[in-house]
Amino acid sequence: MPRMASRKTLLMGNFFMLCQLKQLNGERSSQLSQRTLAEEEIRFLQDSLKEDIRLGYIRLREGEYQYDLAKAIASFQLELRFPDVRDLIKKLYGEEKANEIQFVRKIQTILKKMEKSRIVRILPKNKPWELQRYAVSSFKFQDADKNLVALATDVQIQQTRMILQSELSTQNQYSLGSTRSVSRIVLLSFAIVVSYAGILWSLIQQTINPVIFVLAFGAAIICSILLGRRLSKAAP
Repeated sequence: MPRMASRKTLLMGNFFMLCQLKQLNGERSSQLSQRTLAEEEIRFLQDSLKEDIRLGYIRLREGEYQYDLAKAIASFQLELRFPDVRDLIKKLYGEEKANEIQFVRKIQTILKKMEKSRIVRILPKNKPWELQRYAVSSFKFQDADKNLVALATDVQIQQTRMILQSELSTQNQYSLGSTRSVSRIVLLSFAIVVSYAGILWSLIQQTINPVIFVLAFGAAIICSILLGRRLSKAAP
């Protein structure tokens, strides 16, 4: 009986995780469809998710800035997002604090110390004028006081692994589809050029060959229509 109960509990847990994953995918699909993850972002996510327990050289005590910031960064990262300093301040302390320059600089200084302590990693900027974005190097740490600190549960980490895998599959399919679409556009464009070349060649001959002219003209029209449809689908 205990074994049957444990099996039922395990099945219920897996079912609950799948339901949550489906809901999370539905909620995030619109956000993820607007942007794709860069290679550097993917690498940072994979590194943090495969880490077991990482040694940190700073104290992570609940209620202190370091812990709150690490926890906030982790919450963004579980959603495949990387916050900048203003995102973190808005989440933790509100909009008003995010506009205080001195407070922003203070948090940036703390984040820099956390980076040196191997808790936080800084992502490369997409554009020079953007704020730096942050990621946690792991979701589990042993801090300077030898305390085990978990920034996410095992269930949350597993959900994020599954969501990341799903997102990577989607991106790969999209990339493959885009490559095929570009190849078809190039082929259709080439076919149109060849067709019009055939029409011109037919017209400059002393005797116009109606078969060549009709075939080339028909091919040019068909390829132009197909190219127009392909370009309309590729347009954002």
